[in-house]
Amino acid sequence: MRLDIPVQSWEHQLLAWAHEPLQTLKLPHQVKADHALLELAYEHCAEMTRHHSKTFYLASSLLPHDKRRAVRALYAFCRVTDDLVDRNDRAKALELLSTWQAKVSSHHPDGSDMVALAWADTRARYKIPAGYAEQLIQGVGRDLRQQRYQTFADLAEYSYGVASTVGLMAMYIIGFESEDAVPYAVKLGVALQLTNILRDIGEDWRAGRLYLPQEELEQFGLCEADIAAGVKDERWQAFMNFQIARNRQLYDEAQTGIAMLNADGRFAIGAAAGLYCAILDDIEARQGNVFHYRAHISTTNKLRRLPRIWWQSR
Repeated sequence: MRLDIPVQSWEHQLLAWAHEPLQTLKLPHQVKADHALLELAYEHCAEMTRHHSKTFYLASSLLPHDKRRAVRALYAFCRVTDDLVDRNDRAKALELLSTWQAKVSSHHPDGSDMVALAWADTRARYKIPAGYAEQLIQGVGRDLRQQRYQTFADLAEYSYGVASTVGLMAMYIIGFESEDAVPYAVKLGVALQLTNILRDIGEDWRAGRLYLPQEELEQFGLCEADIAAGVKDERWQAFMNFQIARNRQLYDEAQTGIAMLNADGRFAIGAAAGLYCAILDDIEARQGNVFHYRAHISTTNKLRRLPRIWWQSR
């Protein structure tokens, strides 16, 4: 496998995980479901996407119809998985995750679950390796047993489970040239998740979670007491500048992989990456204040960025 960029040490384990489902790829059976019911299922997923993620909804609207509704079914599948963990205690969440995994692994799910039905149809149509969905469920479940990460490599492994797996599944929906695209999808997933982590530091802390590498906090003279106090001094700003610079570098390195996707999907993926990366600009503009403010990009600002992203995607 030839890459245009060097592979970092923390990426080796992630790439091994990314290739595992490819070795056991089995063509799924066609989902048998009433056409009208299936359309309702896809509409339900689209509405869920619109409600929970305006950025993803906007980016996915740049796809052709069939791929658009498929990636929104993927989003809905991921959203339900996240909510099972976030909205239940540990014992209940473990039980629900197990039930959910069995349900979404079925080739012919119960039509009463709109998300499971649309996701089963998407998985069948685009021949998405089932192993990626299993890895995602396991990755999301990691929140039930781990709330701290010692090194960046540890955090990257978590990011693979909850985000790179999504990128790898989306890659099958968009279409891609060869398996050379896999490392770039992995890298982009880590980049997107790191942006989420930096944006949500305050919110996650209040929920009892801290996704910042402990080792790197110490390097900048910070500790958890500083997070609890919402410290925004020169140590914190230096730490955030370091995190943002690495995050942007990951976006830059992942850019090559977008050219390996089918032409009708490059703009949408480029938009998702570009608009998420722009969140880092808002964090910078507020001098790293992520304790009492959730960074975002306005709709107008998003639209202004699209022409440049379109040009880059070409």
